[in-house]
Amino acid sequence: MKKIIAFGASSSVNSINKQFASFVANKISNSEPVILDLNDFEMPIYSEDRERLEGIPSLAYDFKAILKNADGIIISFAEHNGSYSAAFKNIFDWISRIEKVVWFNKPMLLLATSDGEKGASSVLETAYSRMSYNNSKHIFKFSLPRFSDNFDKIKGILDNNLKEDLENKLYGFQKLLS
Repeated sequence: MKKIIAFGASSSVNSINKQFASFVANKISNSEPVILDLNDFEMPIYSEDRERLEGIPSLAYDFKAILKNADGIIISFAEHNGSYSAAFKNIFDWISRIEKVVWFNKPMLLLATSDGEKGASSVLETAYSRMSYNNSKHIFKFSLPRFSDNFDKIKGILDNNLKEDLENKLYGFQKLLS
């Protein structure tokens, strides 16, 4: 059974991205999805001075260990002013100080959603560009626009074209897990 780590890159308790990441992770057959909450990994804002004086927080090591033990990673990005949320960026900054290979070349499925027409596609492109750097595995990406109109907690994606697109990305992601 494959261990899939999934999380919404947001600290909102009502995050539609966490909901979306969880939904997608639970669609993967023969897997054990582990859904993370970034609030469980809240750390001081990264700075070189803080790292020099206090070291890397233990929560950064904990997060990194979870990633290392995964077979695949699913992240759904919230878009804050066209970029990552501060909560995600801070965790990313801290874990990148532990080892240069942040995501361990694990198969990845990057998602993004919002209630807007673009579906947080700006942050998805930023994330894809950064995470594909030095990653030997193919990274799949999918953006879901107008979350409230296109998603149902039980039925999933309502638009047939978007649903088919995600299913194709899931198929490719699952093939990398084998």
